Amino acid sequence: MKHVVSVSLGTSKRDKAQETEILGEQFKIERIGCDGDLKLYADTFRKFDGQVDAIGVGGADLYLSLGGKRYVFRQIMNIIQANVKSTPVVDGSGLKHTLERETIRRLNKDGEVDFKNSSTLLVSAVDRFGMAEALVEAGGAVTYGDFLFGLGLPIPVRNYKTVLALGKVMLPIITKVPFKWVYPTGTKQEERKPKFEKEFLKADIIAGDWHYIHRYMPHKMPRKTIITQTVRKADLEMLKEAEVARVITTTPIMGGETFATNVMEGVIIALLGKRPEEMKESDYFGVLEKLNWKPEKIELSTGAAVSA
Repeated sequence: MKHVVSVSLGTSKRDKAQETEILGEQFKIERIGCDGDLKLYADTFRKFDGQVDAIGVGGADLYLSLGGKRYVFRQIMNIIQANVKSTPVVDGSGLKHTLERETIRRLNKDGEVDFKNSSTLLVSAVDRFGMAEALVEAGGAVTYGDFLFGLGLPIPVRNYKTVLALGKVMLPIITKVPFKWVYPTGTKQEERKPKFEKEFLKADIIAGDWHYIHRYMPHKMPRKTIITQTVRKADLEMLKEAEVARVITTTPIMGGETFATNVMEGVIIALLGKRPEEMKESDYFGVLEKLNWKPEKIELSTGAAVSA
């Protein structure tokens, strides 16, 4: 049985394990949260090194990509390099560039979401660069929330060229500060602190990282569509109470819930037996095609119980 573990800097309350068959291979897929404890985070990576087929970096990023350049989060990379010597490590970047870009393109092509005649709030462009670029292609008004939610600055960005220009200045600095300064870790992932609510309410579509959306969204978002990667049943119930119309997830549903992009990238790496640095875009799409992948659409406005 192949074994993929996501080691997360986030809360342990979202931990889960799932055994499933994928393309004829038996998998054990596991998520282990470290509640923001960096020592436990490092120790857990070391524990699984050489013991599993792939390790996912959860609750954090190794890289941010913008304008064709990749910026390394120094603190997270140092932990990985010090504690993992043999097992492939992925942070979901490969799928953010491929699967999430293709999600927007497919939803647009199939007419499932009318991006051109809608307004979208992408809570972080530098974290979902494939999604950001696909939204530009699709047309329509987009607000990029990198300054709003990443730095807490009241600067909504309306143009992707501005994101690129500001990113070139800010990312070399941001990726050198402690990760918790720019992203909710540990129990902070459970906290709700609505912020810049008017930007959520102005948008028809809310897209991007689930932890940013969950932490900062208003308590009511009637008729909104959310496009994100990882939701649990409790999350769906909360969104239903918030009067959200539907949720579209980029990663497949397994056991009634979805796993994060780092987990799914780990699954693809394990299936192909390749190192992350050997992977090409065609490798990801090849596996996704075999999986008959498509965005998962969960209607919340029908009044039915949420089962995912």
